[in-house]
Order: sequence, then structure tokens, then C-alpha cells
Amino acid sequence: MKYFNYLLILLGAIIAMYAKAEEKQNQYILIAGIVVLMIGIYRIARTIPSRKSDSEDDENEQ
Repeated sequence: MKYFNYLLILLGAIIAMYAKAEEKQNQYILIAGIVVLMIGIYRIARTIPSRKSDSEDDENEQ
């Protein structure tokens, strides 16, 4: 599943660059590429744990 996220990022970047490379930009393709790119980045960022662990948070609350 991790590779699917990287594939989304790569696909979104390629789509966005393709839309930007044309002489007359197609804004809908550019927006679609950026959306796919951001979905991939969001899915990867979701799996990164926070810096503080849950036990440290509990100690700080008390």
C-alpha cells in the first residue's frame, strides 16, 4: 500500500507538469494533477507518528 501512495505522488506530479508544459495550459488537468499529488502526500503524512508518544502526553496532563 505504501507504494500506491508514492505512485499517486509521481502520477500527480507528471500530470501537473504535463498540463504546465503545454503552450496553452489546461487548468482542469493541472488542478487534477495537483489534487492527486496532494492525496498521495496526505496518505503518507497520515502514517507518520507524532513526535510525542501517548505516554508523554498523559504525563503532561497530570
